[in-house]
Amino acid sequence: MARTIIPLWQQWQFADTFDEKYLEPDCSNEDFTEVQLPHTVKELPYHYFDEKSYQFQSCYRRKFAVPPHLEGMRLFIDFEGVMSYAKVFINGQCAGEHKGGYTPFSIDITQAVIYGEEERNLLVVYVDSTERPDIPPFGGSIDYLCYGGIYRDVSLRAVPQSYIKSIYAQPLLVSATTKALEVAVDIAHTERIPKTIDVSAAIYDSRNRKRAELSKSIEISVPDYSLSLMMDELTGIRLWTVEKPELYRVEVTLWEDGFISDTVSARIGFRTAQFTPEGFFLNGKRIQLRGLNRHQSFPYNGYAMPKRVQQKDADILKYELGVNMVRTSHYPQSPYFLDRCDEIGLLVFEEIPGWQHIGDSAWQDISCQNVRDMIIRDRNHPSIVLWGVRINESPDCTAFYQRTNALAHELDPHRQTGGVRCIEKSEFFEDVYTMNDFTYGTHGIPSDSQTAGWVLRTQREVSGLGELVPYLITEFGGHMYPTKRFDQEERLVKHAQLHLAVQNAAALDPQKCGAIGWCAFDYNTHANFGSGDRICYHGVMDMFRIPKFAAYVYASQLSAEVRPILEPLTHYTVGDRAVGGIAPLVICTNCDAVRLTVGSTDLGLFYPAVDRYPGLPHPPVIIENLAGMWGGSWEDAVFTGYINGTERITRRLAANPIATELSLTVDETKLSADMPDAVRCVVKLLDQAGNVLPYSNEVVQIKLKGPGQLIGPHVIPLIGGVRGFWIKTIGKAGTVKVSAQTGVFESRKVSLRVRSES
Repeated sequence: MARTIIPLWQQWQFADTFDEKYLEPDCSNEDFTEVQLPHTVKELPYHYFDEKSYQFQSCYRRKFAVPPHLEGMRLFIDFEGVMSYAKVFINGQCAGEHKGGYTPFSIDITQAVIYGEEERNLLVVYVDSTERPDIPPFGGSIDYLCYGGIYRDVSLRAVPQSYIKSIYAQPLLVSATTKALEVAVDIAHTERIPKTIDVSAAIYDSRNRKRAELSKSIEISVPDYSLSLMMDELTGIRLWTVEKPELYRVEVTLWEDGFISDTVSARIGFRTAQFTPEGFFLNGKRIQLRGLNRHQSFPYNGYAMPKRVQQKDADILKYELGVNMVRTSHYPQSPYFLDRCDEIGLLVFEEIPGWQHIGDSAWQDISCQNVRDMIIRDRNHPSIVLWGVRINESPDCTAFYQRTNALAHELDPHRQTGGVRCIEKSEFFEDVYTMNDFTYGTHGIPSDSQTAGWVLRTQREVSGLGELVPYLITEFGGHMYPTKRFDQEERLVKHAQLHLAVQNAAALDPQKCGAIGWCAFDYNTHANFGSGDRICYHGVMDMFRIPKFAAYVYASQLSAEVRPILEPLTHYTVGDRAVGGIAPLVICTNCDAVRLTVGSTDLGLFYPAVDRYPGLPHPPVIIENLAGMWGGSWEDAVFTGYINGTERITRRLAANPIATELSLTVDETKLSADMPDAVRCVVKLLDQAGNVLPYSNEVVQIKLKGPGQLIGPHVIPLIGGVRGFWIKTIGKAGTVKVSAQTGVFESRKVSLRVRSES
């Protein structure tokens, strides 16, 4: 019998407490509510809540069947993520436990189950979501929330007595015309007698065509057996690049007596990735890394978002923000997010859980286990180019960090390691010196007129090393200049100028591989951080993934062939700035030139400020002085962007904005009833020119009908004229209809089709 995976995401019972009686199969359901995974132990308000409100012990229960044909196989319950301690019971007996909320774990239930078609087995999970000091990242203060619950997938896995534990497929000779692939296979053998097994490895292209195959016969008699299969003479293989991320599938199969007994596959990409003192090179080509940090959290539901929402974040980073790298601050993130990074060519720096604090030796043991689990889970991802094996911004700890680096190199000798630090001249055991550089805090925020001459300190100044090493800026901005999307225009512009200045300075230094800004999205945090309302407003987008002005700094670096960008960084008002007017006017654009027309007055063409931002692919257009450039009357403005002399994009700003339309859009209209699913909706109050009214906080009512559920409240105020919300499916097919209303304005109705393939 071959490997069988049975998803366990529906029909869970949840209680916000735990009692020994919950282990009994005939326990009353009166304390429980029915939920589906992914699940958070408590839906939170958007802000101003007590972060301890979700830090409690809880219970998840589910009955399940083990079909008779699975008898004789090894059975596991696989958990992708439980925050932060889990104790698992099968039919009243403790089957195992796990400390840590960000890495997967498996519980062997082979000896505890009852076979049959009826749901006679009871799975109970005790979840402790308190910030236990014995579990990373806890023990000190941390600037983010670790929401409780079973927030990732759970499944029942049945495998034969000899089964594949893991595979690691490493492309070799990537720069040669004829390439090779080494496939390392770890096999578990749970029988006492030796057995002869045939092991085969095959590689398939994106069209599912088999490109090569290799088999080997082995005799296995030990519990853990490792072997390596080498496929060489591979021709016609395309490289994985950020522009064209070509993926291949490697499939490893075990054969017993001529029949398939187990199969595991992984997607890979053929590429080389190397951080050097001269920059970062992908497939031998230097790429300036321009990235943002990502927290995997969302309003109300915390971490508990399904596949589609996780993937959408990768799309936002790549296609809306235009970055080429993301750092998974400060923990391993959803496999769905990483899968999508592979598919779209978004580079990833993935790191272990932690924030400044290092615990005792037992704590460090768990952290090393995090290194192991992270790398084994994710080392086949071509998007991942760097492992983070140091607790973010922590002090030196010689033996601990020697250990984490050695472990990473043992498990994955082909990737480099980094260790994110903010302490200058700290010990360096990694391959890449990764530094959170907030030195502009001492220089002061550079004014627009200073940016041309403003530079980051050299790596020798920061690292104290006598020799040049690979150097990457892993954070800047963020807490040094938090910015709300509804702030006064000048602060929003200054926030954008900060990102412009640092990315420009980093690009001009050939010894810096790039800069990763803090951060992509606002996020919930503890009371002793952020703005006092449990939110850090550090993102270039807010928590609903709505852009601030700084987002356009990144979006405008996209090639105009991908999408023309023209974003004047202004709300176009007479008196929002302290000095009045809108000058100096910064226009983030990838156009060659921008024409500004006010009323009937053509003010002429304006060109990118290459002299001020020579390091950027697409410097902004800056108009220093608009006073007197038209007759003094405040009239509508039209911005026209030109590429190669051709008009490509137009933006109109209204002089007297008036609420005109309530817009409702959704990221996707086709959802699944067969798996956890959710989709983001965005409601905007627009003026007569189609622009958001940036200071509107009108109350909006969300109307929902059909087999879907709103995440969060149904009545919400707009935040700066815009608000996002998510709708999740409930495991039933049908049509969900959603609309929004505020005052006299009602959006169009949007239909979401929820389909079932079963």
